[in-house]
Amino acid sequence: MSLTMPAPEAAILENRDRLIRRLRAILPDESVIAEEAGMRAYECDALTMYRQLPLVVALPETVPQVQAVMALAAEMNVKVVPRGAGTSLSGGAMPLGDGILLAMGKFNRILEIDYENRCARVQPGVANLAISDAVAARGFYYAPDPSSQIACSIGGNVGENSGGVHCLKYGLTTNNILGLEIVLMGGGIVRLGGKHLDSEGYDLMGLMTGSEGLLGVITEVTVRLLPKPETARGLLLAFPTVEAGAGCVADIIAAGIIPGGLEMMDGPAIRAAEDFQPCGYPTDAASLLICELDGEASEVDHLVGRVSAMARDAGATTIRASESEEERLGFWAGRKNSFPAVGAIGPDYLCMDGTIPRGRLAEVLAGITELAGRHGLRVANVFHAGDGNLHPLILYDANRPGDIEKAEAFGADILKLCVAVGGVLTGEHGVGVEKRDLMGTMFTQADLDQQQRVKCAFDPEHRLNPGKVFPTLRRCAELGRMHVRGGALPFPDLPRF
Repeated sequence: MSLTMPAPEAAILENRDRLIRRLRAILPDESVIAEEAGMRAYECDALTMYRQLPLVVALPETVPQVQAVMALAAEMNVKVVPRGAGTSLSGGAMPLGDGILLAMGKFNRILEIDYENRCARVQPGVANLAISDAVAARGFYYAPDPSSQIACSIGGNVGENSGGVHCLKYGLTTNNILGLEIVLMGGGIVRLGGKHLDSEGYDLMGLMTGSEGLLGVITEVTVRLLPKPETARGLLLAFPTVEAGAGCVADIIAAGIIPGGLEMMDGPAIRAAEDFQPCGYPTDAASLLICELDGEASEVDHLVGRVSAMARDAGATTIRASESEEERLGFWAGRKNSFPAVGAIGPDYLCMDGTIPRGRLAEVLAGITELAGRHGLRVANVFHAGDGNLHPLILYDANRPGDIEKAEAFGADILKLCVAVGGVLTGEHGVGVEKRDLMGTMFTQADLDQQQRVKCAFDPEHRLNPGKVFPTLRRCAELGRMHVRGGALPFPDLPRF
């Protein structure tokens, strides 16, 4: 993948001092970071392969401050990159050398909990897990649970349409939010949805969810709260082959059973997780399923029996059902720690994110193994088996010449394979810069132009997070014509770590 980003314009760099002075007139001095040492903390997100110092970092605390910063950026023709907790794995929050990095970490309050309407209003910097913790005593929780939920922020979850291990049954972020407050480029405010279950007019909230910071800055989110299931039990199912595990996944879904979570790990991931966080995983297994069933106790017990029988028929070598909450959480401990576990067996890793039809799991995993041999790199597979969302972890060494390029090429081939079997480039991590130059493998130029027309409606000057998602930027004036010819803005080289 050849990744590139816009280079700083000389006029912007010349006006940097004036921009900083005006930002400090809007924000407290400590909320404007302009020194290199302070900005280093923001030079990348969780895709650490690419790094870039921002022009300046702004940390607003109030909505009027966000409006003022956005209005100033529009006035001075300065780009803006919104940032949450920085846990993005696609480079979506990577700064621009000629842009303000708008860090929303100080928007960290839960504004209202409304149990009668089963919702809560929160600021975008609130950590995902903090919402569930705040309502746990009343028997409620917030369903989407990315592996980074202890750190990732709800605003970033909306920007990337994040999922998690329970998204199979309870949906992604888009299925669990009711309202948004957004500050547009120029400082205007738009409120979408609310506490009611459906919104009038166009589904602009659906448009904003997963828009990766290209359309507006989220300043408030109304999330849906769900009552905790009466009972939840886990099943730990080990298989001698990847094909057997994938076949069991297909059998479960075909039987009309929708687990609360259905995760799969291959042999390298199983062994890495067990070494890092011992939880009783059978290290001789070629594939491992973690299946969680929830609901009324009698229903759950019945489904545990049915799924156990399916696993036995599929050739499972281990079938364990949790008999306590502690044991259920233990089943998940290795899966939840799988990413840092893989980090312990190699200097660096690149976490991919593609989604495929469930029926093609075995075929695609075999293809990934073949690609690993071709590129000369190791790979461990951890993924949301129930909805076909793959997370291959490509191990490489950034200090070894050529390894970064090999990892990029390997990742690109995995994503091309996902698209070739009828899947998509991303399930929950977003496009960012990581998959940007692969968009043409999934969309025609007409598709991409139509998507950019939506961006033009919100951000006609391409100031919000430019250089992400789209392989080329089309000028809005050109996109307004029926037949677009030319008008592409080239991206210079992306700085690598």
